[in-house]
Amino acid sequence: MKKFDAIIIGSGQAGTPLVFKMASQGKKVAFIEKEHLGGTCLNVGCTPTKTYVASARRMWDAQHGEDLGIVIPEGTYADLKKIKARKDALIQKSVSGIATGIEKNENITYFKGEAHFTGQKQVKVGKEEITADQIFINVGGRPFVPNGYDDVPYLTSTSILELEEIPAHLIIVGGSYIGLEFGQMFKRFGSQVTIVEMQDTIIGREDPETSAAILKFLQDEGIDFRLQAECITAKNEPEGNISVQVDCKMDGPPTIKGTHILMAVGRKANTDTLNLDATGVKTDKRGFIEVDDFLKTNVPGIYALGDCNGKGAFTHTAYNDYEIVAENMFDGKKRKVSDRITTYNLFVDPPMGRVGLTKKEAIEKGYNVLEAKREMSRISRAKEKGETNGFMSALIDADTDKILGACVLGTGGDEIITSLLNIMYADAPYQTIRDSVVPHPTISELIPTMLESLVKVSK
Repeated sequence: MKKFDAIIIGSGQAGTPLVFKMASQGKKVAFIEKEHLGGTCLNVGCTPTKTYVASARRMWDAQHGEDLGIVIPEGTYADLKKIKARKDALIQKSVSGIATGIEKNENITYFKGEAHFTGQKQVKVGKEEITADQIFINVGGRPFVPNGYDDVPYLTSTSILELEEIPAHLIIVGGSYIGLEFGQMFKRFGSQVTIVEMQDTIIGREDPETSAAILKFLQDEGIDFRLQAECITAKNEPEGNISVQVDCKMDGPPTIKGTHILMAVGRKANTDTLNLDATGVKTDKRGFIEVDDFLKTNVPGIYALGDCNGKGAFTHTAYNDYEIVAENMFDGKKRKVSDRITTYNLFVDPPMGRVGLTKKEAIEKGYNVLEAKREMSRISRAKEKGETNGFMSALIDADTDKILGACVLGTGGDEIITSLLNIMYADAPYQTIRDSVVPHPTISELIPTMLESLVKVSK
């Protein structure tokens, strides 16, 4: 059995930088990947979907030229083969860069295949069995598909990216982040889109006013929603079509007929194939590996990073996991998972940027909450751009003057949110940004103005 200084399982946004970091420190590292170098984000997540979002935006621009006095001849259409080819080329360039780096590094031994533990510190890949005192698990997650759809040719967030023809009618089961992004992009490409959601609102994690605002502008684009849908089932129809049966409390037919169905009801950790029982590593009831504030499992020398540890389901949290492990190990720091502030984006158009607590969370935690809010329709730059959907808001702790959370839903929201995030990381009072001077004309210049008017939030 070949022994290494470390074994890294999975080449996602934590595993890949960690393998190069350890190799640069003279460690002999075994690097295992069963499918795609670069992990979910690069191959089937952020990179491909955001290239599609960009193409969908071009379609929107072409169809709304007259709103800004630009006459664009009719006939614009989306060529999904070209959109896919552009996506594939971007991915391949990045994957090739990783592969070249591995090949040139004498301290990295690459194993292509699925990893299985055969002992606490023993891993088998194909016919090879290796061991190391330190093992880092970065196996990510995959789309979750509930029971009852085995006989239906459903799509997932992975397989839909391989389509080369635009679905005539795409039915999406799941009205949260993934479902909404794909729903809007394929509507803009030319599909009829119906989104089916069990709850009485979309993206139930968000505050009601945020969900309602997003629902409205997606409905205005022509996306159909079936909310409060219970007992959702699907079956094949003649000529390759699919029907979805729903028991809805809202008005609408009990059967929705379409050409394609996308399952977008969540993701699950890829820990079930590792044979973790052989290690004694603990997982929770959802299959996430339990870790402490330093990403350590209950077994000394074994760490879990990225989506598989349940501490965040984002590329930026996975990369931060890498930073925590690497800097604590090599730079003598004491970085912790609990030091980071929750932040994420929803990449519909206009996008939503969120940081910190929602209003519901802040109230439940017992804070004395003040709220600042401003509609995009009252912001000159948004009006000049012809993009007035959404709003910006911030929650303030009345006892400390610190920002508890913020939401920017509107043009540029995915970038603007960072300005509020930076104030929170600086642990500065909200007056720091309220009293700042911001360039005109921008969306951001209204953040200080917004913060001049705070309203107490009733519990």
